[in-house]
Amino acid sequence: MAALRWPALVAALALAACAATPPAIAPITPITPAATEAPAGEYRIDRSHTSILFRVDHLGLSRYTARFRRYDATLQLDPADPSAAQLTATVETASLETDYPDPASLDFNGLLTGPQWLAAEAHPLMRFVSRRIEMTGPARALVHGEFTMRGVTRPLTLEARFNGGYAGHPLERNARIGFSAHATLNRSEYGMDIGIPAPGSTMGVSDAVEIIIEAEFTGPAWAGGTAD
Repeated sequence: MAALRWPALVAALALAACAATPPAIAPITPITPAATEAPAGEYRIDRSHTSILFRVDHLGLSRYTARFRRYDATLQLDPADPSAAQLTATVETASLETDYPDPASLDFNGLLTGPQWLAAEAHPLMRFVSRRIEMTGPARALVHGEFTMRGVTRPLTLEARFNGGYAGHPLERNARIGFSAHATLNRSEYGMDIGIPAPGSTMGVSDAVEIIIEAEFTGPAWAGGTAD
């Protein structure tokens, strides 16, 4: 009889486990966007207050840094709903500036915009288009999008921080907002594999490229007071 009771006991325990109340799942708390006086609307990048840089590891000895001088971007933004924002940006490939100290002896800008590297003649523009904005904090977000370089388009995610903004003031008749952002891509995925170090070595220029952006945008006209 004892042998017959064991299967019944096991079955009862199994049924009890199935009937047990599952642990409660904590509700997801919505992220409240950072407060700003900047209005909803279309914003255009302010080139005089924007920097677009990139960094690569050079021989394992330094983080070589260069920049681009010509670019454009538009941002459709409602600060009350940043997840619905839409960003489109382009960079002129030939506007690379390395600040090489002796351009008379070596056109380093021309070398890096040449066919083995950025291929500026064949591909004059790099382009980023956002596809989805994922809020990670009141002033932080992941901007998921597509980046095109050298004719290759691949997913790229910018980690962005909203630095604030305003609707305008007597010395500026438009709204202004600012962001910091960065991302990392592998240049070999865009057909640029020249100089990448062999596995286990740092002798060369890294595959990984860090992109650093500091940007300000101007937006809708201000309806406030008058200038002095």
